[in-house]
Amino acid sequence: MTDLLIKPKSPDESGCIQKITPESAGWEYVGFAVHELAPGHELKHRATKREICLVILTGMATVRAGSKSWSQVGGRSSVFSGDPPEAVYIPAGLDWSVAAETKMEVAVCSAPGVGNDLPPRRITQSVMSRETRGEGSNTRHVCNILPEDQPADSLLVVEVITPAGNWSSYPPHKHDKEDAGLETRLEEIYYHRVDPASGFVLQRVYTDDRTLDETVAAENYDVVLVPRGYHPVGVPHGYQSYYLNVMAGPKREWMFRNDPEHDWIVRKN
Repeated sequence: MTDLLIKPKSPDESGCIQKITPESAGWEYVGFAVHELAPGHELKHRATKREICLVILTGMATVRAGSKSWSQVGGRSSVFSGDPPEAVYIPAGLDWSVAAETKMEVAVCSAPGVGNDLPPRRITQSVMSRETRGEGSNTRHVCNILPEDQPADSLLVVEVITPAGNWSSYPPHKHDKEDAGLETRLEEIYYHRVDPASGFVLQRVYTDDRTLDETVAAENYDVVLVPRGYHPVGVPHGYQSYYLNVMAGPKREWMFRNDPEHDWIVRKN
């Protein structure tokens, strides 16, 4: 089985520190990469059959997609700043590039294009809905970057900040099978950041029958793969957690089922 915990690597000539492909993950849909770019450096990609969501995690860039171009995309100094990111959606079949205007970090999220003939677009902070989910030690803060009510072929993209001592993706939930009206099948990655950077979070990935049951300590810049099963995250005292979620599957709809053993937590009131 593919290891669920993917450690970052030293930047290559394109600034890549993380790269997950469907082939390396052993699944069908989600691709993911993170690049760190110095001012003036440019990341270029030729057109493929995959759609792209570029999330400017930190810094600022000029982004080109086909004949379209946007400058000063992004601008936040940290994923923990409290501000939403900016992003650019690029449909399959277009060349694209990211030119760093400042020191920056960009996440390249990808999934199969299915021919919906969508235009490329800049996703500004103003169109990203934000919400606080849970209560007490289950509170976390969500920014919907590319949710299912915004057009795309396959991708769903969201970022979450979880305060110190809290739990996230909790009660444990899963989305690993098609069950009409109840659950959809979506692969998922978690790209973790921790503040202060010396910290870690705990993430368990497990199935009902425990044929998959792994708990990992994810550190700054780590990726956790969720091919199936429940996948809660616990954040130790003294640290706050950020993660970027990327999901895709045969149907672009997020429907999940809570672990029946823990569903009482949300039904108690």
